[in-house]
Amino acid sequence: MGRKKRGRGGRKGPARTQRQAGLIGTVHITERSGYVECAEGEFRLTSRGLREAMNGDRVHASLCRGPHGERRAIIESVIEHAATSVIGTFVQNGPLGVVHPLDARIRQDFFILPTDNSPKHHKVKPGDIVSARIETYPSRYESGVATIERRIGDADAPDLGIQCIMARYDLSDGYNPRALEEARALDLDVEAALADPLRRDIRDRFLITIDPVDARDFDDAISVARTPDGGWNLGVHIADVSHYVTWESSIDLEARTRSTSVYLADRVLPMLPERLSNNLCSLVPHQDRLAFTVDMALSPTGRVRSYTMFPSVIRSRVRMDYAAADALLQDPLALGDEPAFQRARACLAQAEEAGVDLAAFLCDANDLAHARQKIRHERGAIDFETVEVHAILDNEGYPVELVNRTRSDATSLIEEAMLLANECVAERLADEGAPAVFRVHEPPSPDNLVAAARVLADLGAITPQQASAIELGDPHAIEQGVEAAHGTPYEALTNALLLRAMQRAVYKPHNQGHFALGASAYCHFTSPIRRYPDLLVHRALKLSLAREHLGKKAARERTAALVGTGRQALDQIAPQLCRHASDRERLADAAAHATQKVKVAQYYGERIGQRFCGTVSWIDRMGVFVRLDDTGAEGLVRMGNLGVNGDWWELDEDALTLTSSSTGDVIELGRRMVIEVSSVNVMRGHLDFKLVHAVTPSSTETLRRRARP
Repeated sequence: MGRKKRGRGGRKGPARTQRQAGLIGTVHITERSGYVECAEGEFRLTSRGLREAMNGDRVHASLCRGPHGERRAIIESVIEHAATSVIGTFVQNGPLGVVHPLDARIRQDFFILPTDNSPKHHKVKPGDIVSARIETYPSRYESGVATIERRIGDADAPDLGIQCIMARYDLSDGYNPRALEEARALDLDVEAALADPLRRDIRDRFLITIDPVDARDFDDAISVARTPDGGWNLGVHIADVSHYVTWESSIDLEARTRSTSVYLADRVLPMLPERLSNNLCSLVPHQDRLAFTVDMALSPTGRVRSYTMFPSVIRSRVRMDYAAADALLQDPLALGDEPAFQRARACLAQAEEAGVDLAAFLCDANDLAHARQKIRHERGAIDFETVEVHAILDNEGYPVELVNRTRSDATSLIEEAMLLANECVAERLADEGAPAVFRVHEPPSPDNLVAAARVLADLGAITPQQASAIELGDPHAIEQGVEAAHGTPYEALTNALLLRAMQRAVYKPHNQGHFALGASAYCHFTSPIRRYPDLLVHRALKLSLAREHLGKKAARERTAALVGTGRQALDQIAPQLCRHASDRERLADAAAHATQKVKVAQYYGERIGQRFCGTVSWIDRMGVFVRLDDTGAEGLVRMGNLGVNGDWWELDEDALTLTSSSTGDVIELGRRMVIEVSSVNVMRGHLDFKLVHAVTPSSTETLRRRARP
């Protein structure tokens, strides 16, 4: 099934490669592939390069050349194991107990030795889901051994899948009692806050919040007004968490450890105690709140003329959701009876009481967003169109609907305002050279770009000229490739492949720019309720403002509470904080994605045997992945469920195609299919499909394929 290279004399055999100098890095494994991340870049693993390593392990790897000269990794040895436990299903196999990992990225079972009494101690029965501590790691020469630490539950519990993922990622619902006690003692004192000479009272300004309809905390608000020359005055107002959470307080240390809120399918694991995240720091309407404001003056073309930053006291007037805002942007005079329209009418009435035309307010903000998008595109920013499958749950936690969260005018309106505020804050901190935390996105690896561009050009999703420019790392070409695929069958694929070719954005203590945004400086400032790096940026900015407006002595008096002093001060431990925040962000994203997959599998578990239309989104040795039209959910048609029984499919790993040995039919990315849901694995979040019918490519498509070099 794997692709072979012809050697001397035309004989087929595996391609010979020469290993290059070794490197040290971290291995990241997905259900489809894996790669090693190191200081030199990210390198995709060869098909047999994983060996005994597990996801997150620190490894020693060597490099070899792939079929097209790209560098690929082979793991030589494990330096340090990341996982200390495994979540899986317990079964009895004679005298041995066996734990079958639920994480598909772990390819080996773990044995419970006959002398181990942990199954009896924890009252574990065959079929139960357990958490087991790894005693011996599996290798090429021996199996792994584990001992059971706790019984998680049986397979019938409705939230078992979520509990397993929480255990896998070492997440819990609890919160540090000392931090909770500290939070209960906090209170809002506007008059005391206004005694700070840096803080301004802007409660007379009209501000609104726009968030998802199910949002529980509101950490950002906006104000916008047209200027006489056709420009804008834009205000971005962010919850002032740093006023309540001082350096090395109990809340601060707990938030530092968590680093981010984790948004699972059925619950939120907050970074801050609920008294802060949902009360004191949440910018709820008609309530005084402490904020950090960035005021920006923009030209009629959307370019920044000037900006000022200051702690503030605000009062939001209207709480909107994205659907209601989109309804007003489309046509405020044609609101129907749908729930979003009803909410829009209520918001209109609230704004009218304040003497503001909310529809005009949103149109001004929308015009500004479009102007900023144009500027970002001109400087080479890349806007990937991603589709996020989100499960709507009932009160019991069962999925009743799957929806796709996509970009709209309302989401873009807020996104552009937040991006601009982040850039302005980053520019100030970078110019000053003060200790801070920046969001850094480095240019993509040339090898990754070459691989993605060649696949897309071979499919006809982009032109050969576009592919050549993408291979050179031209951000304008990457954005043009994304735009060219918009509205075509290759849209999701193009975004996915080019996004995978990108480096992952990380936090660093020094500014190095942001490639995808085309920004010379960037930081995270706008979400301190849910991200610790944002809180660090707030503190650094407050100290900078104190130094500028109040003098060095006043700044020194504030230093201990804001960024600390001595060996544990921000300037001393920023590299460690940045690494930890980057790691926790990746973990939170993975856990959130995994829980959504569990709920998607639950949803389709009630639809076994039903048929749906979809598009081939990926191809590998397991089979064909198909993304469904109606929900965007993705499942696997395994090799055995393709074509007729006994048919053999040859995989071309570079072109990502499967060719039937009996019919010559070629299955490639973007191919349309009708599938049937054959089975689900809820614990692993897997959907298995059976191919019912593959749409025959048109004659034009056939000619195009034959014309490929």
